[in-house]
Amino acid sequence: MYTYSLRPNKPYILKKIIHNTDLSSKERFDLSDCKIQEVLLDIEKSVWKIEIIVNGNIPIQFFEELAVKLQQLYKISNVQINVIYADIELFFENNWGIFIEHIAEGNSTIKHLLLNSKRNFDGRKLTLNLYGDLAEEILTAHLVIHRIRSYIKVKFNTEIEIDCITEQENCEPHKDFIDDIMTPEYIEALKNDTTKELTAKTTNTDKVVIFGKPIRENEQIISDIQDEGRNIVIAGKIVNLEVKELRTGRQLLLFDIADATSGISCKRIFDNKETLEPILKDIKSGFYAKIKGSVQHDKYANDYIMFVDSMQRFSTNTRSDTSEIKRVELHAHTHMSNMDAVVSIKNLINTAAKWGHPAIAITDHGVVQAFPEACDVAEKAGIKVIYGMEGYLFEQDINKSNHIVILAKNPIGLKNLYKIVSLSHLKFFHRRPKVSRKILEEYREGLLFGSACEAGELIQAIINGESDDKLLEIARFYDYLEIQPIGNNEFLIRNGKIQDEDGLRKINLKVAEIAEKLKLPLVATCDVHFLNPEDEIYRRILMTGKGFSDADHQPPLYLRTTEEMLEEFSYLGKEKAVDAVINNTRLIADKIENFKPIPDELYSPQIPGAEEQIKSMAYTKAKTLYGDDLPKIVKDRLESELNSIIGHGFAVLYLIAHKLVKKSLDDGYLVGSRGSVGSSFVATMTDITEVNPLPPHWLCPKCKYSEFITDGSYGGGFDLPDKNCPKCNEKLIKNGHDIPFAVFMGFHGDKVPDIDLNFSGDYQPVAHKYTEELFGKDNVFRAGTIATIADKTAYGYISKYFSDAEGRLTVRKAYANSLVDGCTGVKRTTGQHPGGIMVVPRDMDVHHFTPIQHPADDKNSTTITTHFDYHSISSRLVKLDILGHDDPTVIKMLEDLTGRDPLTIPLDDPETMSLFSSTKALNVTPEELGSVTGTYGIPEFGTKFVRQMLDDTKPKTFSELVRISGFSHGTDVWLNNAQDLIKNGIAKVSEAISARDDIMMYLIHKGVDPSLSFKTMESVRKGKGIKAEDVEKLRTHNIPEWYIASCQKIKYMFPKAHAVAYVMMAYRIAYCKVHYPLAFYAAYFSVRATEFDADIISKGKIFIKDKLKEFEEMGNNLSVKEKGLQTVLEMALEMYLRGYSLEKVDIRDSAPEKFIILQNSLLPPLASLEGVGVSAANNIVAAREEKEFTSIEDLKNRAKISKTAIDILKAHGCLDHLPETDQIILFG
Repeated sequence: MYTYSLRPNKPYILKKIIHNTDLSSKERFDLSDCKIQEVLLDIEKSVWKIEIIVNGNIPIQFFEELAVKLQQLYKISNVQINVIYADIELFFENNWGIFIEHIAEGNSTIKHLLLNSKRNFDGRKLTLNLYGDLAEEILTAHLVIHRIRSYIKVKFNTEIEIDCITEQENCEPHKDFIDDIMTPEYIEALKNDTTKELTAKTTNTDKVVIFGKPIRENEQIISDIQDEGRNIVIAGKIVNLEVKELRTGRQLLLFDIADATSGISCKRIFDNKETLEPILKDIKSGFYAKIKGSVQHDKYANDYIMFVDSMQRFSTNTRSDTSEIKRVELHAHTHMSNMDAVVSIKNLINTAAKWGHPAIAITDHGVVQAFPEACDVAEKAGIKVIYGMEGYLFEQDINKSNHIVILAKNPIGLKNLYKIVSLSHLKFFHRRPKVSRKILEEYREGLLFGSACEAGELIQAIINGESDDKLLEIARFYDYLEIQPIGNNEFLIRNGKIQDEDGLRKINLKVAEIAEKLKLPLVATCDVHFLNPEDEIYRRILMTGKGFSDADHQPPLYLRTTEEMLEEFSYLGKEKAVDAVINNTRLIADKIENFKPIPDELYSPQIPGAEEQIKSMAYTKAKTLYGDDLPKIVKDRLESELNSIIGHGFAVLYLIAHKLVKKSLDDGYLVGSRGSVGSSFVATMTDITEVNPLPPHWLCPKCKYSEFITDGSYGGGFDLPDKNCPKCNEKLIKNGHDIPFAVFMGFHGDKVPDIDLNFSGDYQPVAHKYTEELFGKDNVFRAGTIATIADKTAYGYISKYFSDAEGRLTVRKAYANSLVDGCTGVKRTTGQHPGGIMVVPRDMDVHHFTPIQHPADDKNSTTITTHFDYHSISSRLVKLDILGHDDPTVIKMLEDLTGRDPLTIPLDDPETMSLFSSTKALNVTPEELGSVTGTYGIPEFGTKFVRQMLDDTKPKTFSELVRISGFSHGTDVWLNNAQDLIKNGIAKVSEAISARDDIMMYLIHKGVDPSLSFKTMESVRKGKGIKAEDVEKLRTHNIPEWYIASCQKIKYMFPKAHAVAYVMMAYRIAYCKVHYPLAFYAAYFSVRATEFDADIISKGKIFIKDKLKEFEEMGNNLSVKEKGLQTVLEMALEMYLRGYSLEKVDIRDSAPEKFIILQNSLLPPLASLEGVGVSAANNIVAAREEKEFTSIEDLKNRAKISKTAIDILKAHGCLDHLPETDQIILFG
């Protein structure tokens, strides 16, 4: 990655940088017509990459020499000059040899073929006259034509045609060429007597045999395997690749393989990891292989499995577009077409690019959610995306709509398209997002309208027999008319609307006739819903899941090549077919500008003076804590962070977060930080987070004396021993968690900060409302999400497909597994981030960034979200994470119940610390409690999984608790990693890798360069391990092998700052559990115990023990509700064991929802009786405050509660003091 990307807009910049070089006056003159297009700078590696546009015929060698001169002059490690020639012909003339060197990539055969070819370039087409019967086939097999096109596209930003002509035998080349061309590779190629065989082979650099012996036999189809057998050969796609280590250390490789007919599970045992590792580099899920082995019946799986002897690569026949001039697809759907299209954005665009298509349109049903990803993929693939949508057009009656394709021509059209999408979702949603013709006419600027498919109004009118005048009237609304392959509309024959295929052709011919009359472009499109013909199975599966009875009658909605489309529409006549398929599609593509669907930059809301406010706040608080003469470590950290924050325009993000936190604190609610914001000392000093990322230190609150520990000997400041100030004898404050700023904003401090905040769940709506006050209601939107089909759901659809319908064979699990990938990623619905708020600057329209909609298309919702998934625009708009969390709510309630300010709770209290390794502080035994720790009900540490970790590690310090939090949240951090290292005595808890920051700080303390330490941390936390060359560098610093091996296993890591923030909250709650037990249980049961049932728990300790035993005997068969109740019962038993109890619900004194502390017990709320409900509880209390209840009848009438609620209250005994009716009192 480059640090900076610069686009100089001054013509003299090139002249300026070569000023002091030793270039001749002629060379300087030649360069005067050249211009720097872009400069990429990598400050860390000292690399320049300069892109120069050259107008003359300066050879490439000159620029190679110039790069060396610039390196020496400016003392840069590496200068690369990328030359873009304005004139292709001059480039070929002066640089043909160098050009061939680049294209040949070291292949001597290709080099000789091209060097000795005759070339002709007419400004549009490059013609190559080649010698040798197989010359053209060799170039095709090695993708040379594709390489040339790609090179020209990059160097000249244009496309050319390439024609290869093989000379006849009588046109013999000279002898020198014959000697040159007869290389071993060429001779080998001559042995292959067919082009097909040649192109099917892998290049000589690829290994054909993966393991075992070469397989020479032909493969059979997998569905034919119905019995055991030996020497079975099959081929297909590998999925579900997995490796298991056996007790002996041998490695079991498991995978499924599937062809178009079926699949089978496979096994292969390898002696050790060393043998298997190089093989795993060659194969992965999705790899096509040919395998040979024995088939046996597996009793456990009740299916046949294959024990594999040999495996080799297997080439599949893939379609390619060989037309000289390529078409453009103007009607294509992606995964974002809700449960309808099964082609991923990436595969669609990459295929079009691979085929050489100049552009492709994305036209999903009613949405534009594919745009951000399409932009990223297309940029890498080098193809233009046409941004569009297939909308639902209606006139007066919203129940009747037709399809219409809308394409954006330019940024104005894009913004109008976004407005149309918003209106269709917010105002005209009726089963689907629809749009009125009036709205389309209003926002037509910058848009092109196409008549769409059979569901468009034009073809519907033709089917319905409308007059020619009516058809012309309809067609005039459109900018182009669309026709599609007749197979797409075959259902019209099945439905009896059209007699036969000839009738379908007549519809398309009628559209062509209308287009000719109105002089409108006629375009042929595929209406793509899947990529290849065989992919229709995935759409079948999903449509069956949605209940479509005709799901097995899939139309051929796949992406077709130019040749396939020309053949399909040959009945139009050759000229008209070429126009419809090629010329007109390219004409429309050419009308459309190349632009991006979302801006590149971050647009923050403007708060005047934000920079000064943040700087002032940070320094003011720092000086309040550390004194006016700041310690160097504090001053340097502040300066470094503020330079990054202010220099990159992020001060406003800090100020917004500060205001939100201040508002919550002022209203009496603590705020917990999430993510890595606690890595920023400026965030600490501006009260955004209470996590202090400085190294562990003592600080005197009186004279401001400070002492820092920077050698890594303490995991955190709370672990430091108590100490009095050596200057004034005041007790020193302990703080600091040694967290690098780079974790938050990158090594260069230029990453957009993501500030996540945990507000009390009770306070979250207030915080959301406050953002509207800060930025304006029309500038604040909930962060939208897109839910897609995941693996398990896909498997469910596949199982349903094969089990529901008659005539479908029982599917093997291996075959079902092979279909999962094709069904995943398809959009199911939309939603909203639980706390994410997107803020649009006041002077900007949201449609500059995204359309808007209701979550899950819920017309009754008052919430408006971004149409794009928030991930795709989070670096363009400020995203505030205002999450609702139970911890701040519990702490607020504890503060209210105890009167203890939570910020005064010591975070090194010995009794509290003992909870994490014993039950002593609770005065109960582990045997009584059923746990060796006392952490029931403590956030982060109460689950069975984490309690086991506590038992394994026996933590004694706050920093060890932080590490355990990191272990528990990571993937492959604890299990099969740190747990084994600690158990086997290889590493201590304080040494094993827990959070991502551990890696960077550990390596820095070991003397590793900070940039390499950061790079290693980033690679490991993303699950990429450490590269071989970096492993060697780490070994030079004596990094232990166990540490390196641990890094290689990790898939995901928690940030330390997040863990510290969580543990600080948890520790305060744990402190209250020890020192304010009834307040703790009251707060826990009020806030967290959703499955609390007062009727069960008030029956006492023996009853609870019996219920827990009953749950234990049920094992894994507990329902979600029962698991929740089990947790509550464990807490309740603990409360009883500590000598406290639960009273019965009292209709006269119980609160609606909260528990009330009595002398030695808790009074449960009315709503804690299962079946009463919060609404009924509130009604009872409201009626009770008016006057006492005189009878059950009076209670029912005044509180307006149901007979069910009355029966529950009766059964619990809280109505025993009331007569049934007031009449009894009257006559009593």
